[in-house]
Amino acid sequence: MAITDTACKNAKPKEDGKPIKLSDEKGLFLLVNSSGKYWRLAYRFTQKQKTLALGVYPEVTLKQARDKRDEARRLLAEGIDPGEHRKLIKATKALQADNTFEAVAREWFAKYKPTWTDGHADRIIRRLERDAFPWLGGRPIYEIEAPELLASLQRIEQRGTIETAHRAKQNISQVFQYAIATGRAKRNPAADLTRALSPVVKTSFPTITDPAKIAELLRAIDGYQGTLETRCALRLAPLVFVRPGELRQAAWSEIDLENGFWIIPAKRMKMREKHVVPLSSQAVAILRELEPLTANGKYVFPGARSNKRPMSENTVNAALRRLGYDKDTMTGHGFRHMASTLLNEQGWNRDAIERQMAHAERNSIRATYNYAEYMPERIKMMQAWADYLDSLKAGVKITPIFKAS
Repeated sequence: MAITDTACKNAKPKEDGKPIKLSDEKGLFLLVNSSGKYWRLAYRFTQKQKTLALGVYPEVTLKQARDKRDEARRLLAEGIDPGEHRKLIKATKALQADNTFEAVAREWFAKYKPTWTDGHADRIIRRLERDAFPWLGGRPIYEIEAPELLASLQRIEQRGTIETAHRAKQNISQVFQYAIATGRAKRNPAADLTRALSPVVKTSFPTITDPAKIAELLRAIDGYQGTLETRCALRLAPLVFVRPGELRQAAWSEIDLENGFWIIPAKRMKMREKHVVPLSSQAVAILRELEPLTANGKYVFPGARSNKRPMSENTVNAALRRLGYDKDTMTGHGFRHMASTLLNEQGWNRDAIERQMAHAERNSIRATYNYAEYMPERIKMMQAWADYLDSLKAGVKITPIFKAS
């Protein structure tokens, strides 16, 4: 005899707390105890009596419980155990959740993050979170095909950031390679997109290499009216020509003012090699000026809001804009190209320049990268370079010292 919804509403366990069972048709019943009311289906499979949970009343109504019962009976008619079928579906969903593009990508990121600098790792995860996860993140990675991937990359192209689209494609390809290696994908659809994106037009970082214009820039920096931290960062950048991220994240623990060295640990370098920056007397003087203000914290150039974080990556470029230098004329990265160009023109040893730039060449001739290589010449070169910049700023014409004697 079928039960009614009214009976379900009014059902209570026995006075002694023991449960009661309201039976419906075809094995369906409502188990009522002190903790709630539970739909159950009694069935037999391979001569064994079994019970299948169908939900909790009233969240699952009487009609819904009967629909679930009927679906389970259809499976039984096909020789399928509904209980085992449910376990399989649950396991499949769990597997799919672990195998979504985002899940695999974050696993890949966590695995390789220790091999990257913090800045490089931040750029990769931001790129994935902004340009890949919103459209690809929830998809099982083995279902993603080239057209779907291309659509995501073309969204980046449409912003006019062609190089970012290529970098995103590279990162996505690496995720697929990892998925193949771990058995969660059969192929890499990014490999089908070799010529599908607009080509990147290679341009060097804007810089200034005309000595007269360099002199104007240096005098403008000396007249900067912003914070002391930013002014010192601007003044130091031409003297050390490290990458902007390496400069803004400089820590006092890395700097030896007594001996005139800045030793940047491998974890912060693009090439993952410890890097030594000989400090000219001018660089030491700038750091001495800043020391009383920021040496009580970790960073040489702390952020504007907290000394627990380094200066923003936009600070130096923003300061250059305030001085009248737009992004097509000069950037924080441009100080490296300025130094490299002029030091080569002045005849300094190319290998010493490359080592000081932390360009770790990996070809057969330069296979071994030694952070202290050419150090005596690099020390002399860095001081000569600082003296040369001072002469430009002062308007004094001197003949640069070329190389170590």
